[in-house]
Amino acid sequence: MREKVLRDWFKKVVYTNKHWKLLKMKREKAVRILDVLNFHNVKGYIYGSVARGDVKPSSDIDIVIFSPPPPYRLEYIIEEAFGRIYSREIVQATPRHALKAYIYVDPETVVTFPLTPLTNLEYEFYKFGGLLGLEDARNFRNRVPGVDKRLVLILPNEEGHIERSIIGREEETARLLGVSLDIIKERIYVLRRRDEIGRTGTFIRRVLHPDESFDGVLRELESKNPAVRRLIKSRGLII
Repeated sequence: MREKVLRDWFKKVVYTNKHWKLLKMKREKAVRILDVLNFHNVKGYIYGSVARGDVKPSSDIDIVIFSPPPPYRLEYIIEEAFGRIYSREIVQATPRHALKAYIYVDPETVVTFPLTPLTNLEYEFYKFGGLLGLEDARNFRNRVPGVDKRLVLILPNEEGHIERSIIGREEETARLLGVSLDIIKERIYVLRRRDEIGRTGTFIRRVLHPDESFDGVLRELESKNPAVRRLIKSRGLII
């Protein structure tokens, strides 16, 4: 069930041993991926709940690479380390947003990287949700603040975390996370609109077949989709 935006929300959460164990398991899985990437001189980060600490059994393990190698090399690195790739996708949230590649190591673990350069706001999206590098991630009790899909700020502490709505605390939240007020306002607008009209959808979600490459599918999208063509013309490509 989709989580709704919360207003006037405040809660103290004390983690149980079961929660710490779950966080440790998901964090160790994420760190294994970051270690593999780091061995090949590729810098990755954990983002979202596994970085913040507020995990559930259903929580995905999200890895992002901001300066990726060519996709074929990244696929080789992941496949060599983990035996196979579960699935691959090209995703674009709206015609204005960057094209991104998703490589699923398994159903709950995804490595994301941009195919077109990110804007400042698109980069701040990850900091907004909580972004954690390899060395800090090694100790699973190291966590970072970030905002979840309820527009609730997760503030880690020794016992667990504190939750509070960011609505009405926009400037304070921006300072705490080290992001611009613009990304705070954008996420509030997007998530409130989602609550009002239901799921807002994704402009492009193209699953790659086993015999397809990211480069080939990207060129196909460029040739068939004027919005993709305009984006690539204005921003260029990373791959």
